[in-house]
Amino acid sequence: MTKNAVLKYLIGILLLGAATADAAPGYDMEADVNRVRTLFDVPGIAIAVVKDGKLLAARGFGVRKLGEPVAVDGQTLFDIAANSKAFTAAMLAMLVDEGKLAWDDPVVKHLPEFQMYDAYVTREITIRDLLSNRSGLGVGAGDLLWWPSSTFSSDDIIHKLRFIPPTFSFRSKYTYEYLPYIVAAKIVARKRGQAWGDAVRERILRPLDMAHTTVSEAENEGVADRSAPHSRIDGKLTVIKPMAMANAAGAMGISTSAEDIGKWMSVLLDGGKLGAADADGKERRLFSAAQSREMLTPQMPIRVGEPHPLLAATKANFAASGLGFELRDYHGMTLAWHRGWQFGFYSAVLLVPSQKLGIAILTNAESTPAINALRYQLLDRYLGVASTDWITAVCAVAAEADPEQAAQVPAPIVKSPPSLALAAYDGLYRDPWYGDVTITTSGGRQVLSFTGTPDLTGELQHVEHDTFIVRWNERSLNADAYVTYELNPAGGIERMRMAAISAETDTSFDFQDLHFTRLIAYPPARQPPSGRDPGTRE
Repeated sequence: MTKNAVLKYLIGILLLGAATADAAPGYDMEADVNRVRTLFDVPGIAIAVVKDGKLLAARGFGVRKLGEPVAVDGQTLFDIAANSKAFTAAMLAMLVDEGKLAWDDPVVKHLPEFQMYDAYVTREITIRDLLSNRSGLGVGAGDLLWWPSSTFSSDDIIHKLRFIPPTFSFRSKYTYEYLPYIVAAKIVARKRGQAWGDAVRERILRPLDMAHTTVSEAENEGVADRSAPHSRIDGKLTVIKPMAMANAAGAMGISTSAEDIGKWMSVLLDGGKLGAADADGKERRLFSAAQSREMLTPQMPIRVGEPHPLLAATKANFAASGLGFELRDYHGMTLAWHRGWQFGFYSAVLLVPSQKLGIAILTNAESTPAINALRYQLLDRYLGVASTDWITAVCAVAAEADPEQAAQVPAPIVKSPPSLALAAYDGLYRDPWYGDVTITTSGGRQVLSFTGTPDLTGELQHVEHDTFIVRWNERSLNADAYVTYELNPAGGIERMRMAAISAETDTSFDFQDLHFTRLIAYPPARQPPSGRDPGTRE
């Protein structure tokens, strides 16, 4: 967001006048959403609002795909990424109701082959722990096993957990995690005797008549009313390819629409009830009121940070992880919410149980400011509290940040040549948990390739000494990284490390956790051998 854009926006506010001050039910949602779309360059947004069991809004704004006129509507599909975690929590809640497991069962009771790096954690970690973001893994730890799309199966990923060292003591700290939810989905699959996606479809989507919701990227390929993902490439918003992440089912996987997610929020806000009673007067439920309370009960404290002064009123007095949700307070009310970020999409689901209010925001671009502006703007309007123009506030905060500048590579003070000839760095390198990468030189170009992740292939460019930069061929990743070699006393390559260039790089690109040693040095004319890494299961 440039300063000129901010000035243009503030002038626009004067022209809009009272439109931003209206409160629900007379609230002009369209004006606010379109301001956000314009300000933060989001092609399409869908909004669902549920209040007191009624669907107040299920609307689309903007277009499904940049450059094409087809509008977003209430049935347009958006990937909701980590907002899929709540579906996994609900599936487990149903299994608890059925007596097939308990929240505090050790994971190994249901997955005997499961193993963490530490034997104590393997023995003690429970199903509750899996959903509470307190396993001891670092932020983004192991996410490169599935992010971006990889050839590892979910079984491979679960097996490789044993090779990922913890960053913190078990249950000592909240860290945002994905891999434990993949394990949780495996438990659901084993107890149900069917794949996680099939179980979700049968036990949640069909009873709720969420007919437009899908559980995999493969299902989305045949859907016409589907939003395209968009990301910035070299500063320009661009349509990008969808990312299939079937091996991360449980943490990711759901695509839904405003109309369908409204049905989902209604059940969550009604404690698991499925609408009216049946013909015999029996209450219909997805899960019990007891399990609903459990999902929305604080499980692990989250440290509350200091917001920007312009956003000071949004600061929480408490924050915690629930089961599939994060919990915090807002205007004295408990807010259960979650975000979902995936290549080209960003979503948020907000529940205020005491007010029977649910708001979902689905977007087809990766804009954190757009989500932040709309979540507070919509909450204020539908809660009926004294409203602030959060769009203006978030816009001003965004103007102070310059992610384009943050992504720039600092120029070296002294340009020193590499220690070795370019081809001398070639070889097969192995990390204990990820597996293998190759570095090969041909025609003066040196290429790094992650063997299990086709999109993580890119050309290496020398920066300084024995540090290079890998620029991924798939530019939508926005995750170029440093590659630094360590030499042994004899002058040979001993190991290789990586680190993201920009602080804006998503934490799931956990390059910093990789510790590569070189297993084979390639002669310049030699091609890398084929083979499986020892951490992959047959």
